[in-house]
Amino acid sequence: MSTTAAPNDHEPRFVPALDPDTPLSPSAPDGEADTTAGSHLPPREERRRIDPSRRVANPPLRAVPHLSQEDLDAFGREMEAIRDKHVRDLGQQDADYIRGIIRAQRRLEIGGRAALELSFLPPLWLAGVAALSASKILDNMEIGHNVMHGQYDWMQDEELNGRTFEWDTACPADQWRHSHNYMHHTHTNIVGKDRDVGYGILRMSEDQEWEPYFLGNPVYATLLALLFEYGVALHDLETEDLRDGSWDLKARIPMLQAIWGKVRRQAAKDYLLFPALAGPFFPLVLAGNASANLVRNLWTFSIIFCGHFPDGVEEFTVEETANETRGGWYVRQLLGSSNLDGGRLFHVMSGNLSFQIEHHLFPDIPAWRYAQMSEDVREACERYGLQYNSGPLPTQLWSVARKIARLAVPTEEEADAYLASDRASAIGRFVVSALRAAGRGAGQLAAAVR
Repeated sequence: MSTTAAPNDHEPRFVPALDPDTPLSPSAPDGEADTTAGSHLPPREERRRIDPSRRVANPPLRAVPHLSQEDLDAFGREMEAIRDKHVRDLGQQDADYIRGIIRAQRRLEIGGRAALELSFLPPLWLAGVAALSASKILDNMEIGHNVMHGQYDWMQDEELNGRTFEWDTACPADQWRHSHNYMHHTHTNIVGKDRDVGYGILRMSEDQEWEPYFLGNPVYATLLALLFEYGVALHDLETEDLRDGSWDLKARIPMLQAIWGKVRRQAAKDYLLFPALAGPFFPLVLAGNASANLVRNLWTFSIIFCGHFPDGVEEFTVEETANETRGGWYVRQLLGSSNLDGGRLFHVMSGNLSFQIEHHLFPDIPAWRYAQMSEDVREACERYGLQYNSGPLPTQLWSVARKIARLAVPTEEEADAYLASDRASAIGRFVVSALRAAGRGAGQLAAAVR
């Protein structure tokens, strides 16, 4: 498997397909502060250990003030060594794994759809929904997402070609390869560059300027969770530009046509063709297919948001990453991600994105290896004084929900900044005044109760 440099920032906008020479998964930049250092990993007893309580002058990343540029580059070399170890080991076990997952996914889909065709028997309806939900989750996460990162391109199997693979969801694969593989993985958690920070509709970082629109944060998040496949499909359209009037419909017509074509085909399959095959039981099969899509949407939303937005995950500015080196890139990927604790089945059903940290560090390595790689990554984090964010799904999901609600309402400083900006409208000023009045009333009520 070859490693090529990350794509540059000057790719034309609104072009959904990646250039053939652009890697499916961006790698760390080539630059390094200490160009004389070797790329090998020193023996364990000689590896760097850093006191997290120390402070360095002018740290490259504000989130880790105890790490110098030399420290970042040393950490990057260790991550490269972990990656190289697994690249050299790629082989039959990886091929057997992904082909086994594909067989399981197909059997679940066939069994689920067959059960739904006989869904006049209630147990078969429930079994059909469960099997079809699992099939769609596997197709999107463990197969589609990972294959489209180029994790299995080394096999030279056209069925697993990351550039031509198409998946069972509303988003055209070419647009996903651009918005996710390029935009997100290149600019992970850089506010203003990574459009996955809020998906264009949510406020998920304090570095995003508050405006009255974000009072709807909990509502938008709920709708996004329920309709996640369509939110992903629309993601590359940069719909947030609608709020300031800069959205250019004409430039996006080709993308809209591609989205509509994919949505139409998906809807015809799930909501017309298979229900029609059931004859008088059309409504039951329609409800079953809709339920399976809903389960898939809620599951993928939960896994993805818990991997990117729980407490402890860092965001970064454009300025501090402008001259980013290889080591800085690796540390940013680490600090901008979070893992989920669970067993083997949980990891498979999450597409191994429960190891979101390892996925961001090594996006083109077969994801089933992330559990092994996490042991080396965690050990390195302990030595460098870096937080390795991980927790159970309920805990992480609750912290995400708290963040969504908290960032909907401005602090006093954020409200003042909005009022002082040229973004403030008459309606916005009224909303801020109403919020402050409500806050004062709530405070008075609380004082009276005490």
